[in-house]
Amino acid sequence: MTKQIVEQIIIGVPSTDGAGVKLLRVLHGPAMQRRLDPWLMLDYFSSDVPEDYLAGFPDHPHRGFETITIMLEGRMLHRDSRGNQGLLQAGDVQWMSAARGIVHSEMPQQEAGRLAGFQLWLNLPASHKMQDARWQDIKASSIPRWEDGRSGFLRLIAGHLPHQLGAFTCVSAHQQGPLEQHLSFPMIIHGELGSPQPGDGSLEIPVSKGHHAFIYMINDGLTVDHQQVAGGAMAVISPQVDRLTVGGHGAFLYASAKPIGEPIAQMGPFVMNTQEELMQALEDYQRGRLG
Repeated sequence: MTKQIVEQIIIGVPSTDGAGVKLLRVLHGPAMQRRLDPWLMLDYFSSDVPEDYLAGFPDHPHRGFETITIMLEGRMLHRDSRGNQGLLQAGDVQWMSAARGIVHSEMPQQEAGRLAGFQLWLNLPASHKMQDARWQDIKASSIPRWEDGRSGFLRLIAGHLPHQLGAFTCVSAHQQGPLEQHLSFPMIIHGELGSPQPGDGSLEIPVSKGHHAFIYMINDGLTVDHQQVAGGAMAVISPQVDRLTVGGHGAFLYASAKPIGEPIAQMGPFVMNTQEELMQALEDYQRGRLG
């Protein structure tokens, strides 16, 4: 019997965040957080209307998880309470482990043109939520890129493919080695199929055993194992499969990770395991003890 590759399809919900930045919230809510554990959130933002993004994301706190920001177009400046600062440009990626706490801002560095990208939230296990915060920026030129002239390309942000490791070394406070030693073993791939005719090209992506995986379609025209998935939608991948094939024409983001299997308690930018820990996080923030 043929295995079902796509378990369900989730349509992104138009939303705003920060100081009013318009975006599409794709992965969110307790049910989907449990299903795709340790992934907590996926936002996609893309607009060439300055009023949609200029207000940016002023100072705000985080505790208990990691953020991965993937810039596709435009420029964004990160500043945080630890004195770090970094400019993200098209193709760059930032991986920040908020852990015990950090306050930061993410502000557009342009007055016109398109600003586009993703932000992923990746949970941390209870044993590592109160470690020191860390962050790392990787320039687009340092991200391994695999190309096929007939089909398109893959950018391996994290994880590994045959004979190729991803760009990121581990930034979580609990590890000093490469990201392959991260407790969740995350894989993140940004890809694009360049063939204008369906069926002319495809890309195969391995799915690690036991991982929770999804693929988000940036635009129409793509399929997952011949099943059409519209732009702005996320396909949740069945945990029983070991690979999937992306076909058609367009761009996508694939992510997978090993589940943590712990209770998730969330209050806005704080993600802990219990309500008591959330209250402590809020008190620490209000008293200036976060980061």
